[in-house]
Amino acid sequence: MNFVKLITAVTLLGFLSACEVSGPRIKLPDVVIKPAGGTHCPPGQAKKGNC
Repeated sequence: MNFVKLITAVTLLGFLSACEVSGPRIKLPDVVIKPAGGTHCPPGQAKKGNC
């Protein structure tokens, strides 16, 4: 009788191990950041005349 309980427990654990619980999936749009105005010049590039 103990052998049957052991086999049943192992079988149930095997079935339960394949389960996956996941929350809701939400797709958000990509965030685009635009500068407030003007052009961006990295530090030191304006002195070199690259901007």
